[in-house]
Formats: sequence, C-alpha cells, structure tokens
Amino acid sequence: MSLRIGIDIGSTTVKVVVLDEHNKLLFRSYERHYSKTRERACETLHSIEDRFKGQDVKLVITGSAGLGVAKAAGIDFVQEVYATAAAVREYYPDTDAVIELGGEDAKIIFFGGALEERMNGSCAGGTGAFIDQMATLMNVGVDELDRLSLKHEKIYPIASRCGVFAKSDIQPILNQGGRKEDVAASIFQAVVDQTVAGLTQGRELKGKIVFLGGPLHFLMGLRERFVDTLKLDEEHAIFPEDGDCFAGIGAALCAGEYQTRPFEEFLRLLEESVDAKTTVDTMPPLFTDQADYDAFLTRHNANHPPEADLATYEGPAWLGIDAGSTTTKMALIKADGGLLYTYYHSNEGNPVSVVLEQLKEIYKRCGGRVTIQGAAVTGYGEDLIKNAFGCDLGLVETVAHYNAARHFNPDVDFIIDIGGQDMKCFKIRNGAVDSIMLNEACSSGCGSFIETFAKALGYDIAAFSKLGLFAQHPVNLGSRCTVFMNSSVKQAQKDGASVEDISAGLSISIVKNAVYKVIRAASADDLGKHIVVQGGTFLNDAVLRAFEQELGRGVTRPTIAGLMGAFGAALAARDLHLEHSGLLREQDLASFTHTAKPVTCGLCTNHCSLTVNQFDGGRKFISGNRCSRPLGKEKVQLPDLMQYKYKKLRAMEGVGEGDGSRGRIGIPFGLNMYENLPFWFEFFTRLNFEVVLSPESSRKLYLKGQRTIPSDTVCYPAKLLHGHVEALVEAGVDAIWYPCMSYNNDEGIGDNHYNCPVVAYYPELLAVNVPNLKKTRFLDPYVGLWRHKDFAKRIAVLMEQEFGVPKRETKQAVKLAYEAYDRYVNVLRETGKEYIEYARAYQMPIIVVCGRPYHIDPEINHGINDLITSFGFVLVTEDALAYLEDYAPRKVLNQWTFQARMYNAARYVCTQDDMQVIQLVSFGCGTDAITTDELRDILESGGKLYTQLKIDDISNLGAVTIRIRSLMAAIEARRKQR
Repeated sequence: MSLRIGIDIGSTTVKVVVLDEHNKLLFRSYERHYSKTRERACETLHSIEDRFKGQDVKLVITGSAGLGVAKAAGIDFVQEVYATAAAVREYYPDTDAVIELGGEDAKIIFFGGALEERMNGSCAGGTGAFIDQMATLMNVGVDELDRLSLKHEKIYPIASRCGVFAKSDIQPILNQGGRKEDVAASIFQAVVDQTVAGLTQGRELKGKIVFLGGPLHFLMGLRERFVDTLKLDEEHAIFPEDGDCFAGIGAALCAGEYQTRPFEEFLRLLEESVDAKTTVDTMPPLFTDQADYDAFLTRHNANHPPEADLATYEGPAWLGIDAGSTTTKMALIKADGGLLYTYYHSNEGNPVSVVLEQLKEIYKRCGGRVTIQGAAVTGYGEDLIKNAFGCDLGLVETVAHYNAARHFNPDVDFIIDIGGQDMKCFKIRNGAVDSIMLNEACSSGCGSFIETFAKALGYDIAAFSKLGLFAQHPVNLGSRCTVFMNSSVKQAQKDGASVEDISAGLSISIVKNAVYKVIRAASADDLGKHIVVQGGTFLNDAVLRAFEQELGRGVTRPTIAGLMGAFGAALAARDLHLEHSGLLREQDLASFTHTAKPVTCGLCTNHCSLTVNQFDGGRKFISGNRCSRPLGKEKVQLPDLMQYKYKKLRAMEGVGEGDGSRGRIGIPFGLNMYENLPFWFEFFTRLNFEVVLSPESSRKLYLKGQRTIPSDTVCYPAKLLHGHVEALVEAGVDAIWYPCMSYNNDEGIGDNHYNCPVVAYYPELLAVNVPNLKKTRFLDPYVGLWRHKDFAKRIAVLMEQEFGVPKRETKQAVKLAYEAYDRYVNVLRETGKEYIEYARAYQMPIIVVCGRPYHIDPEINHGINDLITSFGFVLVTEDALAYLEDYAPRKVLNQWTFQARMYNAARYVCTQDDMQVIQLVSFGCGTDAITTDELRDILESGGKLYTQLKIDDISNLGAVTIRIRSLMAAIEARRKQR
C-alpha cells in the first residue's frame, strides 16, 4: 500500500501530513500562508522532496480554502467535515462531538447517528483571528496572552461577537486598572461562550468531546476555559497530540480511495496550476498623477496650529490629556493654541504609567520658564487620570473634539472621528453637539481593519496605505465585515489584483462603511457643509481622498488629526482661566505610586466589578461603580420610574387575596410578563393558586439556560427566558404558565397593536428547545387579552379542562384581573405625574426613557437607570406619557404597541422644555431597526436631541456614560444660548 498525503488549506494556515500504510505519521507541518495558499503548499512539499522522491503516493486536498487549489491542479478534494470525521472515527471511535477552532472559522460536529455540523456564519468572533486581535489590543503576543491567562483570579464578562464589542468591554477594564491576567482569561472565556452559545444552537454538548484546530492545540488557557465551562474530566476532554493537523490526517486517510501517482507528479501539478481568473470589479483611481496629489496635500497641510518652540518659550501653558481606549495623547499649548509639546503612543494597557513618564518629561523640558496653569483630561481613562494626577477638569470626549474642530473651522457642522476600532460622528447644531453616532456592531470601518490586512499581507500600515494612492484600478471590495472582507481580498488576489489595487480598495471600503453603515447617510448633505475629519485613520491620505470622493466635497483635516481630543482638552483647560493648576508638581511625581486590585461590590443586585486604585499618600479612586455606595456615600435616590415599576412587579407573587389551595403556578419573569403580570397575578390568586415568579435575572441565570438557546442572534431579553423556565422547573411548581400572545391591549394609538414576533411566540420555542420542561406541565396556549368577552369564554373552558375550575369562578376572576391591570396602569401614570412635578419643583431636568416594558430588568439594562439619576436627572418612562397624545399617522406602519407608545411619548416630549428622550434598544432587535429612525425623526423635527443606547448581555457602561454626558453638555449649551 502506498504512502498517503493530506493537505489541509485553511483560512490562515496550510497543514501537510504524510501517513504510511499503517496510518503512522511520518511527517506533519503547520504554516501560515499569508494568502499565498498554493505557493505555501508547494514549499512544504519541496522541503520533503528528498524523502519521498520516486515513491508512488496518494494525495488529497481539504480545507476551507482548498477547493480552488484542488480544482486548478486537477487533484482530488475531500470536504473538511468529512475529512475531520474520518480521522476522529479512526483514532477516537467513541467520540460524541468535535469542537474545532480555526483562524477564521469555528465548528462543532455532532456524532451519533447522522453527522451534524454547525459552523460560524457571518462573524469571526470567537476564532483564532479574534484571539490575535485581542492580543494586539493588549500589546502582547498570543503566547504571552496564554501564559497570562493561566494566572487569572477572576473572569470579567466580555462579548466575543465581534472585536469592537470585545474592545469596548476590555478597554475600560484595563484603563481602570484591571489585571492583564484576568482580562486574558476573560478573552478565552468569551471564545468559549461564543462557541457554546453560538454553535450548539440548543443541542446539548455532552459525552466525549475531541478538541481540534490551532488555537485549541497551542493555547493551554483556552483549553482550561473549555474544560471548566463544560465540566469535563480527562476521560471526556480529548486534546489529540496532532489536533492542529487533524483535518489533514483525515484527508490522508480518505486518500486510500483515490488514484496513485509519483510524488514529483503531484508537486508538478501543484506548481504548474494557475488559479482560475475571473473579472475583477474595479473603481476609478484615487489620484490621477503626482500633481493631483500635491495639490491635495497643499490644501490639507494648511490646517495647522501656530508654530511654537518649547526650548525657547517662556510663560504660561495649558495641558490636555486624551486617555483613549488604546492610545494616550497629550498636548501642551500656549494661549493662541500653538503646540509646545505633543505625545501620541499606545497606552499598553496602563495609561497611568504612560502619563507619569510624560509629565516627568514635560517638567524636565519646561525648566523654570514655563508654568502649567491648567490641565484637563478626556477619553475612556478620564476619571482615573484626573484622580491620579490632580487634573483641573475632566470633560466628555465629544465636547473635547468639538472644541478642537471649532478651533480650525468655526462653522463646523459635522465631525467624524475614525480611530483604531471605533468611529464617532457628531452633528453640530447651534453651537452644541446635537446627535452622536457610534459604530455599535462592527469595526470593519475603522483603522485596525486596514492594519489587520496590512499585517496579513506582510506590510506595516504606513507603507501599505501609500501603495494605494496611485493604483489605477482600485478593487471594489464592498463594505463588509472583516471576515467576509478577508475572502473578498483573497478572491481579488486570485483574480490577479495587485497589492496596490487592494490597498486602495480597502481605503474606499472603510469610507463606504462609515457613510452608509454608521452614519446611514442618503446623501452628502445629510452630513453637513463644513465637515471636519479627525482620528488617526484620516492621517491616511488614501482614506481621506476616498472620503472626499464619496461625498463629492472637500473637508477639513487638521495636521494634528490624531491629537484632536488632547488639543480640545488643552483649549478647555485654557478657558478655565485658573491662577494655579491642581496638577501634581514635579517634586510630587518623584514619590508617585499606583496599585490596582479588582473586587466585586455586593451592596446591591448589580454586583459591579470594581477596581480599587490606590495612590501615594493614601489617595484612593474606585472605578466600575454605577452608584455612590461603594464610595462610602449613601446612594442618591432621585425619582426613577424604571425602579418603581420593577419593585412593584417583583412584589406580585404569593397567594394574594386567595389561599393557594389549588397549587403553585410558576410564571417566568421576562418579556411580555413585564406588561401582563398585574393581570395574571390577580387572575390566578383569585382562583386560589399561589403565584411563583422565577428568580431575578442575572448572568448566572442566563448561563443556566444557555445551552438550550437555538439562535445566537435573538435579543438578550429572550435568551434570559431559558434560564427563567429552568429555574421554575427546579422550584418544583405544579405548572408553568407562559401563554403566546400575538396581540397586546389596544390603546388606540397605533395602526394595530401587535406584540413583536419574539415576544408573541417565544413560549413555543421554549417548549421544543428546553428538555427539562417535559418534567412539568408547561402551558403555552394562545390568548387574546384585548378581546374581553371572547377571552373570558375561552379561558374558562381551558381552566376547567386543565384544573377543574368551574367556569363561573374563572369568569369572575377575569373581571377582577382586568380591573387590577387598569389600576396598575393608572398608578403608573399618576406616579409619572408626581415625578414630573417633583422635578419641576426642584428645577431638575427630566429624562424620558423609551424602551420595552422588560427593559426595566436590571440584568437587561445593567443599571443604566442608576447612572441616569446619578447625573441629576429625574427619570420617567414612555408608558407614563404616551396617553397624553392622541393617534397620529406615521411615515412607517405603526403596528406594534410598545413602539406606538414610544412615538407618542416622543411627540409629547417635543412640547416640554425640560424633557429629553433616551431610547434603549436591545442588540439584535429587528423591529427597532425601524423605530430608531422614526423616533430620531420625531425628536429632531421637534427641536429635541436623540440619544440611543444599545444594550446586550455585556454590562460595561463606558460608551453609555459618554452618550449621557454628551447629552448633558448639549442641554447645557442650548440653555446658555437661550
């Protein structure tokens, strides 16, 4: 029997395996291919040519990027799942499931009966590429990340859906002094959660599990997290010695069925094959010639601050610090804005030490000639740096960026800032930041996006960007996620596009993503007439040119585009007009010390992950808190209707007016139960049932039901329901009541009164996906509460059939339940009125939070209500105001009850000077894709500000705080104008 060779060409690596006739491994290799797949495979075969020359072999190719190579060379191909399964069956025949993580793909294969495979779709969150990205963000190698993770003490919740979300969770933890060891382990835990929640899709992972692929082969910390999470012992967690090459081994095993050829012939076929060419979609060049580029540079280089020289300058100066998410920027200015000193560098996960070194350097260079008369700080690390070094002012970054933009263009009406992984756009109206847009779901339009590709193609970012300036045929790559873009780039390369064409194409893609996905502009006029661009990404001339071409107009890019936050902060420090700054003096810095340790606050149900920072002289700063209690102060309790409603609903359990003699009815406390619980509580207790509510939502409760969630894209409030029903089964109730409700009560304010499909029919999904529900009576009938007479008849029949309750008794309970629901609605409206009167009596601003009834759940809103009231706002909700406006037609079909309430509340807010709206949107909510645009339209045409807060299962409130503070700054600016 001849030798068999398997070549596995994956998204980022090529694996080559040689087996003898007894399936003994003679050779194996694992190499990155940097998009040169065929060349890499040939190189590896050349390296073993001496050993196998002249021998007859069988060779088969497999892998996600292998089919094209196999076709072009005329070599046999076997699908990778089939190859993996062949290897597993050969070496581990009693396997129940395989978990395989690759560079850009993740899959689970279930054995037992027919093979069933689940694979990641549109997103590379939770794969090797994601781990690489996170290691870069933390400024460590992947090996170092692995070593750090093995020394962790606690795990933070981190989203692994996408690099952007993960970054927005990790950055504040690092900036507030969290340990790198804990963050490293949390990144691996995020990968585990993403794999388990995203790929099992409701099927239980149990029995013997084989772990394959590069990341699981090389990273011990990742293995540890999988084993811990799935509670596996050594017998059930199998990590094969050659787990990184397993699909290649499988391909070699499958080769037995194919034809034999001499080794050299296979090598020749691979070397002579030319990848099939297809036509490439191209776009016009960015610059036609050098003269065109020179004119462009002259125009943009004119926007620079006045010249200044720190070595000769004497007099006062003002310092601005921008402690950003990944970089720290500093600017020292004189009174006219002239730059005396600038600094821009990665903060390496420790902004305090970076600022400390730079302050020492500034003092050294100033000598006795320059006095710092004011210091201001902005950015993610604002509070930490302000407390560490005694800065005079902390300001929200939107305001800092506006200060700087206005310095270069006093008429600025739109600012776009594209950084490494985030994008911020602000509209300016009447001299204040009016609306803010952030990239919420994806970082494909940001600087790190180009950097990732530059590295993959073996260039540094600066050289790579310049390559595209004069490309004659930029490739049209669309505006897609990094993962998909990877396949577009690979395809373009195969089709003969040059690196220059790809570089230009990526710059254009970034711009399209910003304009059409984040800003969602219909035309250039949606942005503004006087646009200022900033952020490090715009220092890339190709991106700037593509932006101007897409909009068809010139924009302002200051020469200090990457330093605008620090420059704006310095201008704010100057405008304080202080005699003396509170900034630590040069002698104070000599004795400066800083330590940080993580603790979990147990003073309320939020369980905030706190970081306690200690400085020299006993100074202390605690971060991560959402209220003032961990700081030793009593929690400030301003009127808050979200909290009022939550407490009122949670109290609705027990026997009520009845005696509980008919048994215990479990009600899952989630989704539409936040709307209908007052009705069901009265109904069941009047019929002498005891009502048992599921426990309060928590991360732990979510994990209890996580393995039964069939869809990773459904909203977090729905995912929580799985844990709620599991808890009720454990509580041993006699039945669980969770009816399907297509319609809500008709309040007469919309074109119809539907529940959203998830809210309406989730009980049916739970019934088929949660195996434990078979241990109890799970009642999920269709009910229509809005049709009073019909409902009473139908429920009477059902209660008689299920529980033997006489129909007359049920009908009486229905009547009392409707009265109880009406009372609850009236109490809410009256309480809302009282809170508004309180706010006006004490001249306090009012925030109307528009969302769904279940957004009052603290695990869903992560304590956003506490954050809002901590800034001095009185909080009321949309359902306390919606009834004050009548029906009015909308641009969209207004058919959902909860949305109709939001539209009406927004219309009412437009008539009140002291009110503003904040909309809460659950990530992945389909119906809110429409609501958000409609609500923005109502508010902006009524002269109000629109603020949207996206919430999912991650509890970091960094971006939320920026938005609320920006809203406060805009309210203040408008007040001054009046």
